[in-house]
Amino acid sequence: MPAKRRILVLALAGAAMTATAQTAPGPEFEDVPPEVPAPPPHMPADVRSSIGRIIVIAGRRPAGQNVSGSYEKETRGLVGGAAAGSRIGRIQKQIGPVPVNFPIPVLTMPGAILGGLSGAVQREIQEFRDALTEELASADNNAITDDGLALDVFWALQKLPGLESGLFAPTTPVPEDTDAVLYVHFNDIGIDVQKKEAILTTVAEATVMRLSDGAYLYRTAIRYQDRDTLRNWTENDNALWRDYANFARHYLGREIAADLFDRVILSHDLQPLETESVSADKKNDHHFNSGSSTPTLAWELTLAGGDPEYAWADAITEADVDYDIEIYDRHQLVYFEEQLPEPRHTVAMPLEPCTAYRWSVRPSYRVDGQVRFGEWMHFKARSESETESGSVAKEPRVKGVVGRQASAVPAFSQDYPVLETPCPRR
Repeated sequence: MPAKRRILVLALAGAAMTATAQTAPGPEFEDVPPEVPAPPPHMPADVRSSIGRIIVIAGRRPAGQNVSGSYEKETRGLVGGAAAGSRIGRIQKQIGPVPVNFPIPVLTMPGAILGGLSGAVQREIQEFRDALTEELASADNNAITDDGLALDVFWALQKLPGLESGLFAPTTPVPEDTDAVLYVHFNDIGIDVQKKEAILTTVAEATVMRLSDGAYLYRTAIRYQDRDTLRNWTENDNALWRDYANFARHYLGREIAADLFDRVILSHDLQPLETESVSADKKNDHHFNSGSSTPTLAWELTLAGGDPEYAWADAITEADVDYDIEIYDRHQLVYFEEQLPEPRHTVAMPLEPCTAYRWSVRPSYRVDGQVRFGEWMHFKARSESETESGSVAKEPRVKGVVGRQASAVPAFSQDYPVLETPCPRR
């Protein structure tokens, strides 16, 4: 099958935020029975195999209500009925000097930072809050919304040939032959201020419900976190914040889809390689220098076998594996190809000179008419529970990615191999 090239520019937008001087709250599942265990690394294979048709809905599943309905009768269980649905409109809030209209349900607007901070730092934090509020008020397209997240998840699920998926509004009746309903939503965005640094954490949640009886099949919460100085977050008209919002939704949407249906975690090793146009840095084997604006990238996949959940992994051959490749600059995805049959690829468009890109590949395995994706290639990063000094912190490791400095490289791609393009001679 020929490769499909996509050149993509992510939409820039702001979002509503909750600003506190405390650590961002953890994921909440208020209507989930307490006996439901913590989620495994991905949805179990037996649950995956039980779902052939799934509907994606933006929002939290209402507490105490079953998922039900068909095209022949009105569905009240999805958002509490027509009365509740009719209230999902627009409301107005006055936030400092900026009146903001925003759709509900939505994340809480920024609030004042109070207590325990010096006057100068408190003013800077307040300026940060006001700047992000203005960003939300003036944004034409809001990146961090439940609707946007649901759309990202839906498009990712559409790539799987063994799964029939649909994207429904909360009040749209669900066909009776649907196996499950997937609710996705943003929990919140938190700001943890530590001296003059702000740590932004966005949490997305997903809950899979069986349609026939409303039983919980799987639930997960994933975080995207990055950090930088207050000044860096807001300079250049909040450009760094907009990058954060784009990467947060991009990461969380595809992580939910991978967690639920398309990712398999096999015993494997995936490493970048040198080519005739790309050489590895002698001091860093994950930093590559290109002698061409259209470099040839290569990688090597080694499957170790012995995966008890996926017995088919032992029978995988090179003919059963394709690859997807992505290249990012500091702001967005700039290039990708799908369904590459060989573990190498020559970039088909010139990359910008004197630029440090991040790139990665993932394998896709074709087994019995099904497609499952492996993990994206990255070098092993420091544990998310480790501090700068290398000691282990008391807080447990969370599911997701934790950034180190947003203005240097987004958390999303910080552990991908680096590709430096050549500078023109003067």
